[in-house]
Amino acid sequence: MPPLPSSAPIGVFDSGIGGLSVLQALRAELPHEHFIYLADSGHAPYGEKGDGFVCRRSLAIARHLHQRHAIKALVVACNTATAAAIPTLRAALPELPMVGVEPALKPAALASSTHHVGVLATRGTAQSARFAHLLAQHGDRTRFAVQACDGLAHAIERSTETGVDDTEALSKTRALCARYTSALGVFGTQTGMMDTLVLGCTHYVFTLDTLRALVGPQVRIIETGAAVARQTRRILDQAGLLLPEAAPGAEPAAIALYTTGQLPALQAAAQRWLALPPGQCASISVPGFS
Repeated sequence: MPPLPSSAPIGVFDSGIGGLSVLQALRAELPHEHFIYLADSGHAPYGEKGDGFVCRRSLAIARHLHQRHAIKALVVACNTATAAAIPTLRAALPELPMVGVEPALKPAALASSTHHVGVLATRGTAQSARFAHLLAQHGDRTRFAVQACDGLAHAIERSTETGVDDTEALSKTRALCARYTSALGVFGTQTGMMDTLVLGCTHYVFTLDTLRALVGPQVRIIETGAAVARQTRRILDQAGLLLPEAAPGAEPAAIALYTTGQLPALQAAAQRWLALPPGQCASISVPGFS
């Protein structure tokens, strides 16, 4: 495949709507770039499936975005997919610049005054070799308490799908947040308490208000969207692929969103979190793995 122009879109994918939090940060950092977002909601949640499944699915999606949409870079906006698949993706598509998402353990270790940090993650991320390596790298002076949050990403998907006024769906999400933060231990700024919380799944950003109420206003909550956006800018710049700032009167940046799941769910999430109209969303079938 010949070199792509800087006007080519950036591909972003996640197992569902969670990656919209990363897309939100990417749009803020790179407002002139074009984006293709793919929510693999038809196969979600990744965090409770095996590495083999996640790796095969991620490879099918990466190839689809590369071949069908001629993307110039790929953002893997899913912690579980990054942990399970990004080495395979880079080996299969070496010509495609890639950025993954990992729990922000290093920034948390540097920021924590009590040297005690809580981490909420999917089971797939928490049990991955990549995450174990991160813990080993940054665990010398910091104690990390890690909680696998079974069902939380799915509950967030469901609460968005059914609407903000669905009391039952929202109550389930809040109950899971309360269960998992409680399981981590005591939050606060005193010695022995956790003064920092890392969100190890892009879905969890959408529960930020709930988590803030649970852990308290003095606890720092760290997510990775802004850092991923800055890294995406760096790799595009290094590759000479940054799209120049739009000239006056130029057409606005294009954004297209696709889902392998229920279209109304993506439309509701895009409208709720990114203020994007339903017409920018479409259903899609990704070949190569069923």
